[in-house]
Parts: sequence; C-alpha cells; structure tokens
Amino acid sequence: MPDNVDASEQMVDNWTKQIQETAARYQAMAARMQGQTVTERSKDNTIEVTIDAKGLLTNLAISEAASGKKMAEVSAQVMRLVQLAQSRIPELLQQAMAETVGTTDETASRVIAEAQSTFPEAPPEENLAPAEPERHHRFGPDDEEPPPPASSAPPQPKPIPRRRRSQDNDDDDFGGSILS
Repeated sequence: MPDNVDASEQMVDNWTKQIQETAARYQAMAARMQGQTVTERSKDNTIEVTIDAKGLLTNLAISEAASGKKMAEVSAQVMRLVQLAQSRIPELLQQAMAETVGTTDETASRVIAEAQSTFPEAPPEENLAPAEPERHHRFGPDDEEPPPPASSAPPQPKPIPRRRRSQDNDDDDFGGSILS
C-alpha cells in the first residue's frame, strides 16, 4: 500500500509541476503580447495609426498633406487602417504563442480562434470616400426651381373643456367639504 501512496504523491507532484510550467509559459506569452503594437500607414503616408495588442488605438498621426483631402476620405482611411492593424493581432498572438506556449495546446487554439473572431480580416480596399449625393445643375428661365410650398400654419391645439361647477357643491372640486 505504501507504493500506491508514493505513486499518487509523485503523480500529484508531476501535475503540479506541469501546471506551474504551463502557467509560466502563458505568463511569458502575455508579457510578450503586452508590449506589442501594430502600425499601419496610408499609401500616400498622410495617415498613420498605431494600435496595441488589445486592438485599441494608441496613436493617430495625420500629416498636413491630408488637409487637401475631403474629410470623409480621411476618416474612411483612418477606419480602414485601424481595421487593417487590428486584423494583424491574431497573427502576432499566434507567433507569440508558438514561441512560448506552443500552438498544439487546445487552450492556445481557442485563444487564437477568439482573436480571429474579434479581429477579422480587414475588408478589401475599395472606394474609401462615401459616395457624394447627386447634384443637379439648372440653367435658363425654364429650369428655375419651383417656389417653396406655401407654409401651412401649425395645427391649433384643441381647447381643453372646462369642468362646470355644480351649484350645490361650492368646494373647489375637491369632492366634498373639508369639514365633514
């Protein structure tokens, strides 16, 4: 029977050691990811964004050269660059895990899958600026804009009907004499 107790103690000691080693590897991975940042720049180098490992914007730089652009285009480029930078987080996480914890662990696979769902691939770069509304140009006397419609007066509220006092009840409509 002492052999079984010794074997059980050895098994518990091994589990404890494995758990401590795994925890140390995950702590090393977390520390490594803590300092990671991703920076993306626009093609014309007028906009630069930096995000941290959590996907939060930590720096935004817009150069003076962007002042000639439409603000809708600038804001669309900023959002696109943030999404692009965030989409690189799962790759950084996978690299940090491969170097510290390993990627064959089931927990590592779940963490990477969660990062991929939180920070999906950035949408393809298409038209960055939203479409402007169509403008119609009018020329000549025949194409004059019609006069605005006559403004109608706002509807008058209905008068609130007044309650008539009954002649036998002269107590300000409170439902009876205060002395009774």
